[in-house]
Amino acid sequence: MLTSHKLSGKHIFITGFLFTAVLGTLSHFFYEWSGNATLIGLFCPVSESAWEHMKLLFFPALLYCLLLKYIWEKESPNIVLPILSGILTGTTFIPILFYTYSGTLGFTVVWIDIAIFYICTGITFVMASNLYHSQSPEVPRGTFQDCKRPPLQKAERFRTFIYGLTLLYAILFFVFTFTHPDLALFQNP
Repeated sequence: MLTSHKLSGKHIFITGFLFTAVLGTLSHFFYEWSGNATLIGLFCPVSESAWEHMKLLFFPALLYCLLLKYIWEKESPNIVLPILSGILTGTTFIPILFYTYSGTLGFTVVWIDIAIFYICTGITFVMASNLYHSQSPEVPRGTFQDCKRPPLQKAERFRTFIYGLTLLYAILFFVFTFTHPDLALFQNP
């Protein structure tokens, strides 16, 4: 283990943002650099669609989450749920922001597309670090104090849902990489 103290939210934000931003940026090109290898295409964008660009955030951030769990498991056993919650939120915001701005303007702008990736990466790790930092001793459910329960403890109620949704996203990324519905989300802009 790296150290015997608990991770800080600031550490999670900075290292997670940098790891995901660098690996996500590079993964934009991995499929082409690999000679269009199918295995690489499962984890990296194979087209310019908004759906495929969600992979730029999802898989690098998921890898970061798994690495953090492995490295800090004893010192910070509750690290996974906050990061997965952030990943799901940030990944979902990519098409929301993309279609909001491109629908408003009527066209796309490359630098805005790139900025959306970095903004959503920031959203991912701000949420993850805030949820992680909000952890406190359990408050009895059904009491007046339950209303003041920190966000992560509220999220704990949805642990299975968050894990399931993360798995569903991964499966859908794999399935829709090469066979996808004829919807705008899966089409090149």
